Amino acid sequence: MVCVTDSRPAARAFTRFQPTEASHRVTTFELFFDLVFVFAFTQVTALMAEDPSARGVVRGLVLMALLWWAWCSYAWLGNQAHAEEGVVRLTMLTAMAAMFVVALTIPEAFGDLAGGIDAPVVLAACYVLVRVIHLGCYLIAAAGDPGLRRQLLTTAIPVGAAGVVLVVGAVVGAVVGPPYQTALWALALLIDYAGIWIAGTSGWRLTSAGHFAERHGLILIVAIGESMVALGVGVAGDPVSGAVLVGAVLGIAVAAALWWLYFDVVARVAEEVLAGTEGEARSRLARDSYTYLHFPLVVSVIFIALGLKKTLQYVADTEHHDLGDALTGVPLLAMYVGVAVYLLAHVAFRWRNVHSWNPHRSVAALVLLALTPVAWQLPAIASLGLVAGVLVALVAYEVVRFGEAREQVRHRSAHA
Repeated sequence: MVCVTDSRPAARAFTRFQPTEASHRVTTFELFFDLVFVFAFTQVTALMAEDPSARGVVRGLVLMALLWWAWCSYAWLGNQAHAEEGVVRLTMLTAMAAMFVVALTIPEAFGDLAGGIDAPVVLAACYVLVRVIHLGCYLIAAAGDPGLRRQLLTTAIPVGAAGVVLVVGAVVGAVVGPPYQTALWALALLIDYAGIWIAGTSGWRLTSAGHFAERHGLILIVAIGESMVALGVGVAGDPVSGAVLVGAVLGIAVAAALWWLYFDVVARVAEEVLAGTEGEARSRLARDSYTYLHFPLVVSVIFIALGLKKTLQYVADTEHHDLGDALTGVPLLAMYVGVAVYLLAHVAFRWRNVHSWNPHRSVAALVLLALTPVAWQLPAIASLGLVAGVLVALVAYEVVRFGEAREQVRHRSAHA
């Protein structure tokens, strides 16, 4: 007797997808996917900590922009089709492996170490693979939707062009030098970011507002978590002292305030606004408020993490620093300007969502920028205390000033 096995079910496993519905929420598999970005964010912070200069800042920004665009691509895909099913799961698992390699190569992204493979070329090639398989999977998930397929094919033009420039930049960097590589990678990002914007939103579909808003909230949690990890890394190997404990508490206060300012009310209102729009208006709002405006939110937190890490190093390392030493240069600017950018990104986010200005967060941002020259002369722990004080005061003001409205939003969201 000959047993014939039908290979069609196995073949369908590679092309099957399950469309999402309006009630769709974030899955555990998507959280698993984000763990790769946890590692990548940590690597970027460490890279900038090793080179706390203007050059290091530019390189960190370039890498964060690459990571953000890759993550956003899969956030949109997960809103179109269930991440835990069929071809989407296989694609995201492949992307995870490639992104882990990208994260591994970040320390050598702009300076390949002798004795190994060419890290910048590996980074660029793996990143391009992540973007290409995303487009292929999205085309499968767009079956039966000609408008979405046209949008994806249009999007493939800037994605492909940016990928070519990225790989060329890695090769040129190995031959000529890192400055040319950085410039070409920045050009690749410009092509990618501008190309997606110019391509418009007429073909994009956003099925679940709740999933999309929650997805972006969780990646912000990942970034804030990196700031807390940076606190611990900053004192690793040094004895715990009273000053270290004070610095740690102040750092946690900063991280908690960053969380509060976004998740207490802002995230809830933004999700309601997104859910209240339909069709292309929803896709356009999602692109503007989340894909673009969440980038300064996330990247500013990574820079704040750099400032927190360096501050705790100053406080803990009594062999090389006194408690009276001031935190200066890029680490101080990363903390103060980083918090200011975070607050101003909130202002822009609110303007795009509800078309109203947030004066108190704008004022707090300006206060921090004005205090930066003062902080330059203060002990490092006092500079951190100043940032924590401004943020805690802002949170307290909003709780008292908008207490009734805040409770209405929170209870309305809980009821919904």
